Amino acid sequence: MSKKIPTRLYLTEDEIPKFWYNLRADMKDKPEPILHPGTLQNATAADLEGVFCKEPVKQELDDTTRLVPIPDGLQEFYKAYRPAPLIRAYFLERALGTPAEIYYKFEGTNTSGSHKLNSAGAQAYYAKEEGLTSLTTETGAGQWGTAMAMACAFYGLKLTVYMVKVSSQQKPYRKALIETYGANLVPSPSLTTDSGKKILAANPDTGGSLGCAISEAIETAVKTDKCRYVLGSVLNHVLLHQSIIGQETKAALEKYDIKPDIIIGCAGGGSNLGGLISPFMGEKLAGKSKTRFIAVEPASCPSFTRGRYAYDFGDTAMTTPLLRMYTLGNGFIPSANHAGGLRYHGMNSVLSKLYKDGYLEARSEVQTDVFDAAVSFMKTEGILPAPESSHAIKVAIDEAMECKRSGEKKVILFGLTGTGYFDMTAYMAYNDKTMSDHVPTDEELERGFASIPDIPQNK
Repeated sequence: MSKKIPTRLYLTEDEIPKFWYNLRADMKDKPEPILHPGTLQNATAADLEGVFCKEPVKQELDDTTRLVPIPDGLQEFYKAYRPAPLIRAYFLERALGTPAEIYYKFEGTNTSGSHKLNSAGAQAYYAKEEGLTSLTTETGAGQWGTAMAMACAFYGLKLTVYMVKVSSQQKPYRKALIETYGANLVPSPSLTTDSGKKILAANPDTGGSLGCAISEAIETAVKTDKCRYVLGSVLNHVLLHQSIIGQETKAALEKYDIKPDIIIGCAGGGSNLGGLISPFMGEKLAGKSKTRFIAVEPASCPSFTRGRYAYDFGDTAMTTPLLRMYTLGNGFIPSANHAGGLRYHGMNSVLSKLYKDGYLEARSEVQTDVFDAAVSFMKTEGILPAPESSHAIKVAIDEAMECKRSGEKKVILFGLTGTGYFDMTAYMAYNDKTMSDHVPTDEELERGFASIPDIPQNK
């Protein structure tokens, strides 16, 4: 007899994973290696340790260790807000009249309001263990900056956050929360760094981009004693830390003999999507599953669906190592009216490789449709979703309605990365009908593609 499925499928504190899962270890065809921007040779640990903390660098370059132990000190930090709930969306199912079962993994139960704290805690922990005294980072919509501010306050580290200028203007309360935790917040691009001055000289009215903010954060880190730069998405060690999401989800589903047919995640740089799908994708790579995986990105920043698979820089000033990824070009800057987050020009190399090899689907959605889905979800499930998460909600609803049309019952799982309580400016624009949809033209994309480096590996 099957178990009755409750609304909330909780794990106990003792069931919080003790290891992160490294999907690359189970990939027969690995993602291409990181390249040193000067030599175009495979980047070494020594190359990266001048910018990043040592242990994350080790994790970044490790393609073979399948399970990575979570340090005891970090496990204690996780217990403050984990395990996160897995929720059956009974009310949404009822409103849609669908035979589908819909589940969402909710990562918004901590003060930062998002999944970002999983890697922020890890990177702050490793920085403290290394003897560092301060960190720098960038943030777009603000979730990562908030999470990093929380983690640095917990571990006693100073933090400087370069926040995309247009986001800092749209989200003053997110800025206030970051500063309340003791971090120094600088709207980017700024006049505090050489890279910021250069960007502003070329485009004085720019609203900024994550690429701009990364350039400033890295410059400050390398010029500051006992300081390193930390990143909240894109890199492989971030996906490793976020695999705790997928492992918890998989364990909770297995308690009730539930196997997902479709797993959906929003996609900006890839941290949430990669963390959610990792253990399920491992089964698919082993031939043990036929689950479909769908990445959902904004139509205004469509790196998967309209980007190029190439080696590119992670920042606008072209100072980072080169990553082989789906990219719109390091010089691409999203439209200023883009309010839905997911603003990064490129995508994690693991996810890019999986997409290229056909294991992962991708869709792009315009933001008014995304906010339509967000409001429908809020009215039925009682949670105001982050705009980023709402991209996944949009496609989950689409798939559920397809089940309604076909009469086929499927199990749909999506990641609810966090809450939207600091995104009310965007919701106000939606309510006032001043929100507009921008889909870049081919000509606009070509300007971004022109910034992709002309190197032999891209021929």
